[in-house]
Amino acid sequence: MQSEQLDAQRDEAEAGPGVSRGLRYMATGAFFFSVMSLLVKLAGQTLPSQEIVFARSLVMTVLSFLLLKRLGMALLGTRRRLLVVRGLLGFAALSCFYYAIVHLPLADATVIQYTNPAFAAVFAVFVLGERMRRREVVCVMLSLIGVLLVAQPGFLFGSDSGLDPTAAGVALLGAVLSAAAYVTVRQLAAEHHLVVIFYFAVISTLGAVPGTLLNPVLPNARELLLLLGVGVMTHLGQVYMTRGLHLERAGRATATALVQIVFAGVWGAIFFSQIPGPLGMIGAALVVAGVLLLGRS
Repeated sequence: MQSEQLDAQRDEAEAGPGVSRGLRYMATGAFFFSVMSLLVKLAGQTLPSQEIVFARSLVMTVLSFLLLKRLGMALLGTRRRLLVVRGLLGFAALSCFYYAIVHLPLADATVIQYTNPAFAAVFAVFVLGERMRRREVVCVMLSLIGVLLVAQPGFLFGSDSGLDPTAAGVALLGAVLSAAAYVTVRQLAAEHHLVVIFYFAVISTLGAVPGTLLNPVLPNARELLLLLGVGVMTHLGQVYMTRGLHLERAGRATATALVQIVFAGVWGAIFFSQIPGPLGMIGAALVVAGVLLLGRS
């Protein structure tokens, strides 16, 4: 930990005028996560989403295990029950998110996923005893209205409008589960972040086994490269965003992470010819505004 603090201080000292190093790290992490989402969507054209979850989690299990061993740290941590709960929530959220990526336009799935800070603010009231201020209530409402405009459910906009309701519902459930997982992580502040990641990775690997065996598809060379890329991009995204969060204030860091929505829109347009409509773009803007205001509150 001391070496991380020294590295952070050195990075701050080296950063010159203009965009800070912390924000550059956050933007780089968002880029890697957006590439991960792109690879998931490409792999999902021929592979079941649970098989992708399994491959991603297996890569992360190996990487986190090796890092923990390198640091000489115990694998099991101290608050084991809560670590298991966090792992289960994370696995469920990841499964929903990957399903949504495969079955929805890439930008829309990413927008819905980024409502999780709003849900986390609500959960924190009940789990952590935090107080929810009026401004935070407004942020939550903005995000939810934004999701309605992105999803455009048939009962509000007509039967032929909007996204597949099942996939949109799964995407929203994934955001809720992600929020619950993040609140659990806050309860695990005393645990090393690699231990938390290790539990998440192991439980997700084991959890994805039944779904993978239910509909197994033997990946070819191209698909194996895509699966490996998903794991590597996830690892790089976590590394850069963790470093960015060490250097930058939470509000500014959150704002920069939202650039992933822009990257997802670019990938969707280039690779899948997915161009959001006017209502979808307004909805995305409301989600972004809600998360930005929440990060500054």
